[in-house]
Amino acid sequence: MRHLKKGRKLNRTSSHRSALMSNLASSLVIHKQITTTQPKAKELRRFAERLVTYAKKDSVHGRRLILKRIKGNLNKKIADILIHDLAPNYKERNGGYTRIIKLDNRKNDNAKMCLIEFVDLKLSEEESEVKETSEK
Repeated sequence: MRHLKKGRKLNRTSSHRSALMSNLASSLVIHKQITTTQPKAKELRRFAERLVTYAKKDSVHGRRLILKRIKGNLNKKIADILIHDLAPNYKERNGGYTRIIKLDNRKNDNAKMCLIEFVDLKLSEEESEVKETSEK
C-alpha cells in the first residue's frame, strides 16, 4: 500500500525521475512553456513551483537550493533566469505560478498531452523583441 507516499513514479527509477524533472524544469524556464504528457506535467508543476518559490527569496541559500535540484551545465543560467526574470513577476503571488492546458491525445500511442506554461508572465524588453523578430 502507498499510504502517505506523494508523487508519481512515472515508471522510472529514482535517479531517472530526478533527471527527467530537472530537464523538464530547465526547458520550462528557458522556453516559458512546453508540451508534455499529463502525468509528467502534473509532477513538473510541483517541481517548478518550488523552484520559483526558492527564486523569490533572492538569497544565496535560495540559489543553492535551485542549483541542487537543476542538474547539468546550464544550471547557473537557469538559476539566473529564475531569480532575475521570473521571480520578480511573482513577488505578490503566493503560489500557482504555472498552468496546465489539456491538448488532444498523442497520435501514435494515444497518450494524454498538455501544455504547461507560466501564468501572467511579463517578458523583459529583450525577450519580447526576440519573439517579435522570430514571428516576422
